[in-house]
Amino acid sequence: MNIINDLKSNLSSLFPVDQFQFDYAFDNNVIWLPKESVVPVLKHFKSTGQFDFLMCISGVDYPERADRFEVCYELFSSKTTRRVRIKTSVKEGEKIPTAQYVWKAADWFEREVYDMFGVEFEGHPNMRRILVHQQFVGYPLRKDYPADRQQHCTEALPVHFDNPRDGSKYVEEEGKDLVPLNIGPSHPATHGTLRIMVALDGEKVHRANVELGYLHRCFEKMAETHPYNQVIPYTDRLNYCSAPMNNIGYCKAVEKLLGVEIPPKAQAIRVILAELSRIIDHIVCLGASAVDLGALTGFFHLFTYREKVYTLFEKLCGARLTVSLTRIGGMAQNPPEGWFDDVLQFCKEMRVGIDEIDGLLTNNKIWIQRTRGVGAISAEEAIEWGYTGPCLRAAGVNLDLRKASPYYGY
Repeated sequence: MNIINDLKSNLSSLFPVDQFQFDYAFDNNVIWLPKESVVPVLKHFKSTGQFDFLMCISGVDYPERADRFEVCYELFSSKTTRRVRIKTSVKEGEKIPTAQYVWKAADWFEREVYDMFGVEFEGHPNMRRILVHQQFVGYPLRKDYPADRQQHCTEALPVHFDNPRDGSKYVEEEGKDLVPLNIGPSHPATHGTLRIMVALDGEKVHRANVELGYLHRCFEKMAETHPYNQVIPYTDRLNYCSAPMNNIGYCKAVEKLLGVEIPPKAQAIRVILAELSRIIDHIVCLGASAVDLGALTGFFHLFTYREKVYTLFEKLCGARLTVSLTRIGGMAQNPPEGWFDDVLQFCKEMRVGIDEIDGLLTNNKIWIQRTRGVGAISAEEAIEWGYTGPCLRAAGVNLDLRKASPYYGY
């Protein structure tokens, strides 16, 4: 949706737009700003209600430029589904003002840009690495960083809750009898490889700090060193539960850049695979949560349906998890005879399964007692932190991009 002229008109009375550059390319509205203008423009867009979501902050390295780095902010409106990309340039060693006090979602986004490119955000209260380990030297997404360089971590990060980069150790707050506890990175209660450092006040988590990156493989660096078609197997590993969706998202982006329109049949197959993958994601999330709360029956029941979806994947391509099914411009192959009938039969069975799980969990008194009011997130908080998908809708925001910004057969 081309709204670039509307944006320029909107900003012209408040900002020196003669210093800005407005562009529209590949269905993207782009505004180039001096770095000093980024935060004021972000505040304006948010306060006026034009864009309520900060979807992403990313970096780009152009070693040949005097202003070596680009920092890009992706904004989205849940009310109008409009999007705009804010760009600015930064010299090596320069700092850029933090946007964390505009959107809380900027916290981890800015840390990732610092971690990968070395661009620091002035005023950020916790400007430390987030994905690579604390002993890492260099910035892996810079173009001059060798893709095959390995750096091993030999020391654990101390348990800490404060902000200094040195990883200061835990200190009890005055008047609080708190118990520090380290969970993970390998623990039955952590569904995913991460480490959670918590300070407990009885059974309540008073505060927590999270260490991520144990499975970070710098997918973007791998993508830079391979042709487009060879990147598809890497996308499988971004989330093995729903690998086809990652295949589709990557190929869709490349096809958009190349101006390729895939055939209707390929679109239909992609929609089917995406929806089956979403079902798997829901099953894993609900099943794992059920186990944590003692509902083992629900877990086994849900995973029966997960197995049926993997059987459909296996019939289609021979693989269950890492399927690598899509191709730029279409699909790897046609489904075998009878496969679509099998999908329809599964859908009928899944409808019955939803009612059964609803009875086992949703209306279960023990489940309700252990979940109601725990970790509740308001709609406003969800938007502020950049929640998306089912988590956003569960917080009360009625937004589904399949309906709001339909693609393929949606």
